[in-house]
Parts: sequence; C-alpha cells; structure tokens
Amino acid sequence: MSSRIVSVFGGMGTQGNAVIQALLKDGNFTPRAIVRNPESDAALNLKAQGVEVVKGDGLDKESLVSALRGSEAVFGLTTTIWPLKAEGDGPNELVWGKNIVDAAKEVGVKFFIWSSLPSINKISGGKYPNAIHYEEKATVEEYLKASGMKNASIHLGAFLENFWKLDILKKTDKGFDIAIPHFRATDCQAFTWTEQAVPATILALLRNYKDPSKNISGNTYPIVNANISYSELAALTEKALGVEVTFTTAPATGMPFIDEMFKSHAEYSGLFTGTPVPNPDLVALGVKFGSIQEFLETEAKPRFDQLVK
Repeated sequence: MSSRIVSVFGGMGTQGNAVIQALLKDGNFTPRAIVRNPESDAALNLKAQGVEVVKGDGLDKESLVSALRGSEAVFGLTTTIWPLKAEGDGPNELVWGKNIVDAAKEVGVKFFIWSSLPSINKISGGKYPNAIHYEEKATVEEYLKASGMKNASIHLGAFLENFWKLDILKKTDKGFDIAIPHFRATDCQAFTWTEQAVPATILALLRNYKDPSKNISGNTYPIVNANISYSELAALTEKALGVEVTFTTAPATGMPFIDEMFKSHAEYSGLFTGTPVPNPDLVALGVKFGSIQEFLETEAKPRFDQLVK
C-alpha cells in the first residue's frame, strides 16, 4: 500500500465513505478512517475492506493528535451536534472542526481538505442568522485558511442521494412526490451527486496540491452537478422512472435553523450562483461531473423501480 496516508473523517457517511472507496481504488494514497468507535459494525466493515481504522474523538484534541500522526493529508468534516449550540454554549461543530485543524497542524499534515458550507448570514446580509450549522463550518474554514497549512475547502449543494437517504422521493398512488419546505416549483437549487463528484474532486486536489501552478491552497471549490428547479428535477425523475413525479412545497419545519436554510437556498438559487456549473476550476484539474440523468439512471432507477411495479 502507498505510504501517502490520507486520514478521512466521516468515513461511514456519504461523503467520507465515497472518498475512502475512491482512495482504495486509486491506489496512490492509503485511507485511514478516523472514527469514535472502531468496534462499530460500520467500522468493522471498513476494516474488512483493508482500511486502517483509528479511534479519534473530535471533541478530544489529544486523541486526534494520536490518530492523525503520520498523515500526509486530511479530509475533514463534521456532522451536526444536537441540540445546536452557538460558540461558548457547549460542544458544537466549531470546537470539533478547530480541534481537527489544530491536531493536523501539530502533527505536520501537509494538506487539509475541509468539507465546509458558506455563511448564510453573510450571503443574506443578516436576514437569515439562525443556520448555525452553516456558520460553524464557515468559521472553521476561515480558521483553516489562517492555520498556515496548505488547504482547500469544498462546498456542496443538496445531496441527490437524499432521494433515499432522507426519503425525499416519496411514493404516491400515481408515482412519487418531492416535497421540500419553502421552495416553489420554479426556485432553483444546487444539487450535488455526492458519491460521484466529491471523491473525484478530492482525488484531483490530492494529486495537484503540490503544484504551485495549480494555485489550490486557500481556495474554496463549490461542487455542483446541476443548478435546476425542483420542477425540472421532478420532470427528469419522471422520465427516468416512467411514472408521474410531482413537486410540492412542504410545510415549514418550525425549526428556525432548518427553515432559514431552506428559505436561503430558495431565495439565492442554491447559494452558489457565482460559480458556473460545472465548476471550471475543478474541470481544469481533470474532474468529470456526472449529469442528473446519469444519476437517475444508475443510482435512483435501480432503487425505486421495485416500488413502481
């Protein structure tokens, strides 16, 4: 195996696992999964695939120092800690993310990729201040950029895989429905085929970060496979599945941080309108983006065909 170790957080989730699988297949890097419980079923499954699994708790920096030692690079991410807490109010993603950055710097990591999100508060000029999970990731991104390590951040749109992972594509008497709060049928959203575009991007960044002509360090890369309306997504899904697929505006959730997330995405067309689709900076690094149609045919159709029949 390669001596170029890439430590991966979230290795049992959608992003992290896709990155681990891509690293295994590529062969130029060796993935190391950083997990809180190395004896969980998901962790044991990674071990069975030949992945090194190491214990590390994001809220315990010293455990991360031990876990990251020997890593050339890190793919870092955090997941939401419930209930959401602002800085100083208790354990949160901000503490977790800063701990990963600090530990990586302490052990001499050469390159750090952070799965981040933009500040909705800044984008909206203060109109939507309550999406704390966005704000904390964005604050860690700025902290990483000031760390002195070579770094890059990625921003993702709505996961297309949420069709089944969050049960967004729901069965109806006639076919399926996509129900999203606060969106009108014509409001555009940024969509990311996470298991396709994220690992392709991570590999491209790892292969090129040492080349100063690529100007990677300090940059943020939106990863968007398509920016279309939910009515367009429903129409494409209907064509792929061969049954009626509708879109409806779901009721508000009643949770300010979630409702403001949906409201801001609807108002600002998925948040990433400043970057063409596909991202030309990533295309220049060799990243190939799959289309919505490819996603529907290869990933969605096999999963939902049995519900159609």
